[in-house]
Amino acid sequence: MKIGVVVFPGSNCDRDCFFAGALAGHEMRFLWHQERDLHNVDCVILPGGFSYGDYLRAGAIARFSPIIEEVIAHARRGGLVLGICNGFQVLLEAGLLPGAMLPNKSLKFVSKPVHLRVENTSTPFTRLFDRGTVIRLPIAHGLGNFYADKDTLDRLEGEGRVVFRYCDRNGNPDEAHNPNGSLNNIAGICNEEGNVLGMMPHPERASEEILGGTDGLVIFRSLLS
Repeated sequence: MKIGVVVFPGSNCDRDCFFAGALAGHEMRFLWHQERDLHNVDCVILPGGFSYGDYLRAGAIARFSPIIEEVIAHARRGGLVLGICNGFQVLLEAGLLPGAMLPNKSLKFVSKPVHLRVENTSTPFTRLFDRGTVIRLPIAHGLGNFYADKDTLDRLEGEGRVVFRYCDRNGNPDEAHNPNGSLNNIAGICNEEGNVLGMMPHPERASEEILGGTDGLVIFRSLLS
């Protein structure tokens, strides 16, 4: 599969995503934010970082980059899009996913490994997981508190569009293991079609044992299945 990693001014996880994708066996390339050509990639990754310095709010300026117009068109054609951390925030700003990101409940930047329960294994990004599997990935964000109005939240839950949920090591999604205050312990969601996934944890930072585990690599390998 051909995967393109978008590079914004302020991206800092683009090379990590490139490395993890290549490690999983994909053909990788970078896509500059000012481009208007996705070069026929099958999947676009919007990586973590601080696009445009997070001025105004996270993802608000990146959403107007020329390449995002192409990413939106790509997603509407059924192309795959993965937004990680800041990339998730960009997807929300672009309207490809519902909801918004608020500052962490603690009002502090949080950087640590967390446990997630895999809730949906029917997406192209999660096919190699079993539903209910608990995985461990790192987070690093100051605005990761997912919020949506009640109707939107009910729709996400009812349609099975919550893909990852913060939990303890046994898979229990309690308040003590919610690192940012996200409603319903939500860590990742997808669109109705399942081809667009946004997640706050960083799978690319869990792609080798030397990094603490390979749970994140399964997401990149799922795309090959």
